[in-house]
Amino acid sequence: MAGNWAGGGNVTLDDGSKERLRCRASYAVAGINMTMTLTCASDSYKFVLSANVADQGGAVTGTWSESSRNISGTLQGRGGGGSFEVVASTAGFNGNISLRTAGAKQSINIRADSQFRAASIALSR
Repeated sequence: MAGNWAGGGNVTLDDGSKERLRCRASYAVAGINMTMTLTCASDSYKFVLSANVADQGGAVTGTWSESSRNISGTLQGRGGGGSFEVVASTAGFNGNISLRTAGAKQSINIRADSQFRAASIALSR
């Protein structure tokens, strides 16, 4: 997973509208710790999601932030072998993030209960 990735996908907003996304991601892995930055933008929407997580025996915990909206919180879930299923939480917000990596391909699916409803992203090295 470590390294730089790029690709795109779609974002669904709370009014049901969908927009194409252009995305890039960067991952740094050191032992059980991983730092991630995912930047995605459409013509009218942008988000910058950063996370610091630790994987201890398949239990994933950590923190996240979204800089364009100045929010942050905790991450908790399961992971291993290039796949992660986590819940990102903060006051008034919960989001489910699924990340799967197979070789040089990666898929990220995000579901949330906010202005940002969902994103489906495909990245490659």
